[in-house]
Amino acid sequence: MIDSHQHFWQIARGDYGWLTEDLGPIYRDFLPADLAPMLADASIKKTILVQAADSEAETQFMLGLAEQTDFIAGVVGWVDMAASDAAECIGELAQNPYLKGIRPMIQDIADDDWMLRAELDSAFNALLDNKLSFDALVLPRHLPNLLTLLKRYPTLRTVVDHGAKPDIANDSSSQWQADIAAIAEHTQAYCKVSGLVTEAGERTAKEHLQPYFDHLYNSFGGDRLMWGSDWPVLNLSMDYSDWRALSLALMAELPEHEQQQLLGKNAAVFYQLQEV
Repeated sequence: MIDSHQHFWQIARGDYGWLTEDLGPIYRDFLPADLAPMLADASIKKTILVQAADSEAETQFMLGLAEQTDFIAGVVGWVDMAASDAAECIGELAQNPYLKGIRPMIQDIADDDWMLRAELDSAFNALLDNKLSFDALVLPRHLPNLLTLLKRYPTLRTVVDHGAKPDIANDSSSQWQADIAAIAEHTQAYCKVSGLVTEAGERTAKEHLQPYFDHLYNSFGGDRLMWGSDWPVLNLSMDYSDWRALSLALMAELPEHEQQQLLGKNAAVFYQLQEV
């Protein structure tokens, strides 16, 4: 079993611009010792540690944690993909076997067309050259551009984080449904079943989330979905054990082998974990 999406941070590092005091439950340090007991309770053996700051220093911080922590199987880091030396930076980071991919924080970038800029071509090609993946941290409005991007790079291993964050709180999802289905149909992208409860507001019951899970499953199938916690951001809505139990309930009707795929096998394939 693999948690395909979790974070660590140390506030004193100073590079988490989005992490402010008003986010009370998560405005503190979160490190491996905090997560380890929850992983043990859930029988989860490995995790993918994902960037939470737009700095290469944080990527080095995460790689250091991976080298010291048995359960971290891989790291998804950050580079300035628009920088003139982006390809060189990606190549250097790729020398560390724990680095599995790169994630720009697209949801926070003002220009919705940013991902299609020509100056990013060398960075995307460097991901391909170094056999690294691309985590797409996007919102529903970005999905048409993401489809264009993935058609431009059809062999780029891509996973859509958090199901592209549908507006579950307001049950406003018709365009999201069409656009996420188009991504699934026309590309080889994977998708993470993570982060849904933090988009749900008060609508966190199984009956509210089930239609969203079912649409992701019907779109991507059992072999292109992977489960993740998005811990500790998850703590804004519920604790680790509650999200784990709710996730198992959401997928309870799936065949056993597909549940196993969602709970670890797909993440192992996507992030090439056999290499570490």
